[in-house]
Amino acid sequence: MNVNVMIEALPDLIGGLWLTLGLVALALILGFAIALPTALARLSAWAPLRWIAFAYVFFFRGTPLLVQIFLIYYGLSQFEAIRGSVLWPVLREPFWCTLIALALNTGAYTAEVFRGGILSVAHNQIEAARAIGMSPATTFRRIIWPQTIRQALPAYGNETILMVKASSLASTVTLLDITGVARTLAAETYMPIEIYTVAAMIYLALTFAMSQIIHFAEWKMDITRARP
Repeated sequence: MNVNVMIEALPDLIGGLWLTLGLVALALILGFAIALPTALARLSAWAPLRWIAFAYVFFFRGTPLLVQIFLIYYGLSQFEAIRGSVLWPVLREPFWCTLIALALNTGAYTAEVFRGGILSVAHNQIEAARAIGMSPATTFRRIIWPQTIRQALPAYGNETILMVKASSLASTVTLLDITGVARTLAAETYMPIEIYTVAAMIYLALTFAMSQIIHFAEWKMDITRARP
């Protein structure tokens, strides 16, 4: 194990870290924005809306993320209508294609997490809210959503950690994230063990930090802990 190579590679890998963080942060924000309406659509009384949401969740949970990235980055460019549309400046860029794939993928998984959290809320609480005259929006905001996020937080935390690791697939479409930089350095130095070990340590530090943030959020939301 050549420690000097590992130390020299660290600045370049840290440079790739910022791309990874940006990609993951944007994907989680967009995925969250997709997930909540999808979860509500999955619980809708209107069958067409429910089936559209089910089809979206079924596809993106049932196919590999790598295939989804390839379909968006390589597949959409095969259509003349796409290349001639206003979307082409976005869809021709590997960063945006990867971001779209990550957001749609995590949105599907998070939607099911939120759906489970909503279903865990006791129905008699909803009936009580209706009985005192709360509107559906107020009931959701004050009764359903606080309990949903508390119930869903552990599973959602796991999804955020999985998204950090899944972001390494961005390197397959030429993005120089942590894995992309590591692949380039390994090809230049012929020392893949040292380079990929440093990359693994960076990913490990990222996932550890995120897990601690999630644990802290769970502790803050724990209604059973002693209050001052």
